[in-house]
Amino acid sequence: MAPSPANSGMAAPTADIILRNGPIWCGRAEGVVEALAIWRGLVLAAGRDDEIARFRGPATRMIDLAGRLATPGLNDSHLHLVSLGLVMDWVDAKPAAAPTLQSLLDAISARAKLLGPGKWVLARGYDQTKLDVGRHPLREELDRAAPDNPVMLVRACGHISICNSLALKAGGIDETTPTPPGGLIEQRDGRLTGLLAENARDPVRAAIPKASEDEIVACIERAGKHLLSLGITSCMDAAVGQIGGFGEIAAYQRAKREGRLPVRVWLTIRGDEGHSLVPRCHEAGLVTGGGDDMLAIGAVKLFLDGSAGGRTAWMSEPYLGEDRTTGVQMMSDEEVRRLVMDAHVKGYRLACHAIGDAAIEQLITAYELALAAHPDPDRRHRIEHCGYSTPEHHRRMVAAGIYPCPQQVFVHDFGDAYLAVLGPERGLRSYPFRTWMELGLKPATGSDAPVCDPDPFPNFHAMLTRKTWRGTVMDANEAVSIETALQAYTEYGAFSQKMEAVKGKLAPGYLADVAVFSRDLLGAAPREILEDTRCDLTILGGRVVYERSA
Repeated sequence: MAPSPANSGMAAPTADIILRNGPIWCGRAEGVVEALAIWRGLVLAAGRDDEIARFRGPATRMIDLAGRLATPGLNDSHLHLVSLGLVMDWVDAKPAAAPTLQSLLDAISARAKLLGPGKWVLARGYDQTKLDVGRHPLREELDRAAPDNPVMLVRACGHISICNSLALKAGGIDETTPTPPGGLIEQRDGRLTGLLAENARDPVRAAIPKASEDEIVACIERAGKHLLSLGITSCMDAAVGQIGGFGEIAAYQRAKREGRLPVRVWLTIRGDEGHSLVPRCHEAGLVTGGGDDMLAIGAVKLFLDGSAGGRTAWMSEPYLGEDRTTGVQMMSDEEVRRLVMDAHVKGYRLACHAIGDAAIEQLITAYELALAAHPDPDRRHRIEHCGYSTPEHHRRMVAAGIYPCPQQVFVHDFGDAYLAVLGPERGLRSYPFRTWMELGLKPATGSDAPVCDPDPFPNFHAMLTRKTWRGTVMDANEAVSIETALQAYTEYGAFSQKMEAVKGKLAPGYLADVAVFSRDLLGAAPREILEDTRCDLTILGGRVVYERSA
């Protein structure tokens, strides 16, 4: 990194922006300072108010924090930016919007009437454990709500869809359709319930009209602006190609070219058999590390299992219930090892979805084999989610340089569901955040949006308290301090992308990405952070890109 003019002996430049009169948390080691100067998109200097005053000039914008906390811009290390922008136009099926089955069906019915017969009605966000009926909606109920429209209702986790009869017909699915490998087509008494899980959803999704490049660019812009309003300046798009195939990469490049890429994005490309972008990307030279600070090629993504709340995460022991299911194994050991080895040899990092302990075991083994055959001590392969890792997994992860990339907001949103499907012995120890921290595994955090809302404050609350939305404490021993939570959201987010020398701190020469919150999080009670804190201002690359109206 080039030396900053602030400490290079050069004449002091005039800062573009100075923040002062409030705590500025620069990083875990750097601590809190009184003032910060920004120049040409980078942090110029951080320190005492009187030290920073020398960088003030007639054109310097002075930002009075008035006691509010400024931090490095947050990094949501795992979300789906295109999908988030897309579902912002879908029926909102989240518990806050549709707490009862009837209210959910009414919302679907209203959208069907608005669209007219024959048009797809798409909804996302329900959680059967939070609905008043305590179960998944049924095909017949969706049929009654929208008899003339195909309907696909997606669970919050994104791994389960409920389809009405017209949607199943569009996908060519009936009672005689064989269940595909890594999928589930639910039947009861010889009749389809409408529930499709994992790979079984593909035929219905293929029948939905594809988003155009114009629409994908609009989704990137819409979702990115929303992230800026939350203090999030960087993110990882966790499955590029899921919506528009290889065309999503072109859409991202166009968004950047046209000034419509609001946040820094680390692209993780799909690598699953039948959906893989790896051959085309590798041929085009789009390999991990390619790109720049704004848009870069990140890792290759494989899906090894589903979600715990949806009972499709692959566990070594059965879920509670009479069916004795252990979830869904998406690929054989041989297939996972082959795909991991191929991507590793081609120079990619891997960031693969594995939640259940059996899936984590399968993935760690594949990573170990690839690293043994082609050593790279700092490749930093990731385990996305990593919900039910064991002490033995942790030992092997530390030895091999494999890192967990969890979403602690899952504890807040889904913790009670984990207890319901797994029981307290396994459920309470979900996502052992403090354990990972103490082992030096540098866990980042994020939202997996649109699985959860990208709003960072429930995420902070979960890290601080380990409490679910109902107040259940999911093993208080795994709670961490606010400084550790901030470190996960900033420094370790940058580390997870191998960009810790570029962003994630407010130190001279680092990218000037800043979030200003409505209160000092360092001294706030966890409930204040959850219920009464907002992002007031966001700076990206030295430019103010969001200001909350009074």
